[in-house]
Amino acid sequence: MSAEKIIRMANQIATFMLSRPHDDGVQGCAQHINDFWEPRMRTQLFAVIDAGGHGLLPLVMEAAPQIRRPVPTG
Repeated sequence: MSAEKIIRMANQIATFMLSRPHDDGVQGCAQHINDFWEPRMRTQLFAVIDAGGHGLLPLVMEAAPQIRRPVPTG
C-alpha cells in the first residue's frame, strides 16, 4: 500500500475522532488502528511517522505512542 493511502486512511480515522473530546479522540484513533489495521499497515504508518509524519493530522501523531508498533521479523 502506498504511503499516500496509509496517510489518507489514518487521517480519515482522525477526522472522525475530532467529534469526540480531545483525549477520547486520541485514544479512539489509536484503538481503531490497533484493532483493525494489520501489522503491515501499522509498519507502513510508523515509516511515515518516523520520517516526520508529513501529511498526517496532529491527532494521528498524538495517538502514535498508543499504537502498537509491530515487531520486525527476519
